[in-house]
Amino acid sequence: MTEQENNTKDFKFYSQKAIGIATFIGGPLAAGYLIRENYLSLGKPDEGNKSLIIGIIATVLLFTGIFMIPESIMEKVPSQIIPIIYTGIIYLIVNKIHGTILDEHKENGNEFYSGWKAAGVGVVSLIILLIGIFAYVFLSPEGEEFEKYNTEIAKFTKNETESLVFYDHINTETNDLLIQELDNEIIPKWNENIKIINELNSIENLPSELLEQNVVLLKYSELRLKAFKLFKKAINDDTENYAQELEQVHNEIDEQLNKLN
Repeated sequence: MTEQENNTKDFKFYSQKAIGIATFIGGPLAAGYLIRENYLSLGKPDEGNKSLIIGIIATVLLFTGIFMIPESIMEKVPSQIIPIIYTGIIYLIVNKIHGTILDEHKENGNEFYSGWKAAGVGVVSLIILLIGIFAYVFLSPEGEEFEKYNTEIAKFTKNETESLVFYDHINTETNDLLIQELDNEIIPKWNENIKIINELNSIENLPSELLEQNVVLLKYSELRLKAFKLFKKAINDDTENYAQELEQVHNEIDEQLNKLN
């Protein structure tokens, strides 16, 4: 191909393989997020948002269906069969909507996000799913308490997912836009998440396992808020002086995420 035909040379995508890996780890939610990122790279935010919503809906339908299958049947199904099936479906979908673009991007020697980054998205998605499943298993007999917990956790995970896109914007947006995003979207979301966890702790008869999980989620939220405030300081001051402190905070965030696994 000629230089002129290399229309995506300045773009960066997640490959089909990377999306497949993330999907196997974190389900359709991870796929929806990564497909959204590819759409955003192409300047199609509406399609991207639809992809994320479809990923969320597909995840809910998938696990609702799994929980409806009798345990006696599920015990006979190999544990990897279901992930293999939905990963294969997602792979075919990605091939249909972006296959040509991704193939041309690769043929032109253009850059892709690393498979490790995609796997990280899969891990975050898995954590979100585990929180949801954990809440379902332990709170389903509690009626209103279960519904309230699930509703608030859904808000928490939505805030988390939407805020983490900031890391993709660091090297692509201007400092003014980054500050605006932090002030108007990111920092308020984590203030809200801290409030959500504190409210969840006030639910009566909450299982001790969830109370312990809330302790970790609260610490995790406080660390996320601290990290984004440090990003704001670093951008405002146009300095690298906060790099070491940011690294320490992110190490502490990883520790909290490991506790949720």
